[in-house]
Amino acid sequence: MSPDIVASTESEPKPLSEVSRLTGVFFEPGKTFADIAQRPRWLVPLVIGILFSVGYLYAFSTRIGWESYMHRVMDNNPRVQQLPPEQRQRILDTQLKFVPISSMVSVVVGAPVMLLLWAGIALGIVKGLLGAPIRFKQAFAALCYAGLPRILYSVLATIVMFLTKDPENFDVQNGFFSNPGALMDPQNSSKFLYTLASSLDVFTFWVLILAAMGLKAAGGKRLSFGGALFAVALPWAVLVFIRGGLAAAGLMG
Repeated sequence: MSPDIVASTESEPKPLSEVSRLTGVFFEPGKTFADIAQRPRWLVPLVIGILFSVGYLYAFSTRIGWESYMHRVMDNNPRVQQLPPEQRQRILDTQLKFVPISSMVSVVVGAPVMLLLWAGIALGIVKGLLGAPIRFKQAFAALCYAGLPRILYSVLATIVMFLTKDPENFDVQNGFFSNPGALMDPQNSSKFLYTLASSLDVFTFWVLILAAMGLKAAGGKRLSFGGALFAVALPWAVLVFIRGGLAAAGLMG
């Protein structure tokens, strides 16, 4: 065998196992995302993320219950408060029939769809505007692994849920004190500012940085980290402002 071939073979990094990938996202993200770019598998982190999110919602439904949460959402909506009590009760009864199911559907179906859209938009920015040659599967796999810190959030929020002395005031959408929104009064604060503050979350920034590292690993030297961060942060920022606008208009709890 040629010495050049031997040297090339020995220099190739050994593929990481799935366990090494899952832990490496937290402890060795650079090495891990380089491996993900070479072998872009996505199913395992996606399924694990969904399972932890479903577990979090199940814990909420058994420990807190959806009725107290929906009461609080309706109390925070000025448009609903203007309705007669009988109509508010009918809305509440209807919501209690659909929200527990729709919340699970949003996790099991909605989360993968949002990841697909996010990967597609990021890919368009990276390839169309920045000219880096990455593939959709690489972008999607990077985003799936980048979302793993949300598992830690689910675990911490569940612990807070079971330790809180006032479970009726637990906010399923803001269960851990990791953003400025946790310090604001959702009822008396500006709905737009509250939504914006709740989106400025430590775990969200962690996910964005990991996602940028994943795209950078896939794009190689033709993609800077700043360009990769722009590609993943721009869609997120647009979504935050849309959600803030809907909340300000009373169209979202």
